[in-house]
Amino acid sequence: MSLSDPVRALRHLIVNIVSRAVVRLVNDDAKMQLLQVEILKGEVRDRAERFQNYGFTSVPLAGAEAVVVFPGGQREHPLVIAVDDRRYRLKALEAGEVALYTDQGDYVHLKRNGNIAIKASTEVVLDVPLVTMTGDLTVNGTVTGAVDVIADGISGKGHVHSGVQGGPSNTGAPVP
Repeated sequence: MSLSDPVRALRHLIVNIVSRAVVRLVNDDAKMQLLQVEILKGEVRDRAERFQNYGFTSVPLAGAEAVVVFPGGQREHPLVIAVDDRRYRLKALEAGEVALYTDQGDYVHLKRNGNIAIKASTEVVLDVPLVTMTGDLTVNGTVTGAVDVIADGISGKGHVHSGVQGGPSNTGAPVP
C-alpha cells in the first residue's frame, strides 16, 4: 500500500461528507421526519432523517433543496440538516426580519418597525378561551358571530337605555 492510497481514501471520505440534494418524498408520520432525497443524478437515498429546529416544523414540497451530511463520509445514513425552497421563499425582507411562509402565499412576517403582518388565504382561527388586547382595535369589514360585546363594563346584548324618546332624538346612557 502506498502513501497515496490512505490519502486518496481520506479525500474520498471528506468529499462525501456534505452534499446538496433535491427532496423527492416526505414521510411526516415517524418521530423524526424521513425524506427521500436525490443527491447526485441517480443517487437516491430513502429514510434520510431530517433535523428541524425545536418548536418549528414543516413538510417540504417535492423539488425543495436540501443540505445532507453523511457522518464519517458513509453514504448509507444521510442526515438532512437544512431544507429550503427557492420557488416560494419570501424575498426583500430587511436585515433582522423573520417570516414563516407557505407555497400558497400565506405568511406571518415579523417586521423591523415592530409590526407583525399576517396574510391568510381564507381565515385566521384563534382557538382560545380569552383574548386580551391593550390598545385600539380597528376592524375593516363585518363583525359576525359575536355573542356579546362588553364595553366599559356594560353588555352590548340585552341592555336598556334611559331617556328613550321617539323621533330623531338620542337616547340617554345605558343603564348598568
